[in-house]
Amino acid sequence: MSDKITRIAIVDSNRCKPKRCAQECKKYFRGSELQNYFTKVLEDNLKALIKPQYVDHIPRAIKGVMTVSQMLDGKLELDNKQKICDDLELNHVLTREINQLSGGELQRFAIAMSCIQRADVYMFDEPSSYLDIRQRLKAAEVIRELLTSNNYVIAVEHDLSVLDYLSDFVCCLYGKPSMYGVVTMPYSVREGINIFLDGFIPTENLRFREESLSFKMVETAEELIVDVTRHYSYPAMTKTLGGFKLTVEGGTFTDSEIIVMLGENGTGKTTFVKLLAGDAPDDPNTERPTLAVSLKPQAISPTFAGTVRMLLLKRIKSMFMHPQFNTDVIKPMNLEPILDQEVKTLSGGELQRVAIVLALGKPGVSVYLIDEPSS
Repeated sequence: MSDKITRIAIVDSNRCKPKRCAQECKKYFRGSELQNYFTKVLEDNLKALIKPQYVDHIPRAIKGVMTVSQMLDGKLELDNKQKICDDLELNHVLTREINQLSGGELQRFAIAMSCIQRADVYMFDEPSSYLDIRQRLKAAEVIRELLTSNNYVIAVEHDLSVLDYLSDFVCCLYGKPSMYGVVTMPYSVREGINIFLDGFIPTENLRFREESLSFKMVETAEELIVDVTRHYSYPAMTKTLGGFKLTVEGGTFTDSEIIVMLGENGTGKTTFVKLLAGDAPDDPNTERPTLAVSLKPQAISPTFAGTVRMLLLKRIKSMFMHPQFNTDVIKPMNLEPILDQEVKTLSGGELQRVAIVLALGKPGVSVYLIDEPSS
């Protein structure tokens, strides 16, 4: 691995989770370039930092009541706290407790925790999740600024625009989800992205996907003529969380509509969704929405002890056994290969797909509330 190189892995399949310890890896890779890497790790001559994928698990991992500023001060090594907080827009949450942060704020906090420490290897696992496009580009700038002649950065990313902006070289990963994965040699950014989209590696004459991925642009959307049978409404509400206050104006919507909430992180999108799902507003006298809803939450915690099949049978048995639901939802979401996998061992993308299926499979629902389904 050469210095001054940021290697970005495009994940075409879920990453494997090796359980070998560093000593076993050193023995397994002897004679290769990786042997030197694991030797340095074992001898404490190489410090590696990783920004975890599941940022929503961070509050549960912190013991006691800690603010953002206290956590950053506890790990500060590079004397760049103020610059990082300015770049990642964390100044307004420095006094806030970790468990009060939104998904996007947790993501920026996790990136900041890595950037204020001194390391030889920086690893960022999906740094763009939960961030809007402006914040994704800013986070990419912050990560690039970490690069010096004495370290290197590895990132895992799904967003092609962020990947193109962030990386110097690209490694593609292919394989079978939950079975195996293969990492290609590094390519230039343009070549690596094209290989991923085409599903074909010309240097190895290998096709790892039957069809290529293409972006089809539609200039004019066809107008859909539907019969609106029901109208829904929600009252004006307020919700206060620590120093943050969300003000909701009353509104209405109808059947056969997809309404998308667009806004920066930390402006209350998830809080509004929770209010629609039945969370209590500040004023107890406010009439709460009485909607038959199914909620796919932003933060997904794999606590179920059993397989995906057992979870679906327990939560949405009637829909899971329905042939039409299998055709319309389960097969397109590609759940069949992971039905016998333990829920607690699923990757982030697999958990997301399971959560979407559970939300869409809830019977007797009029409104589906889907919070960040593409994370």
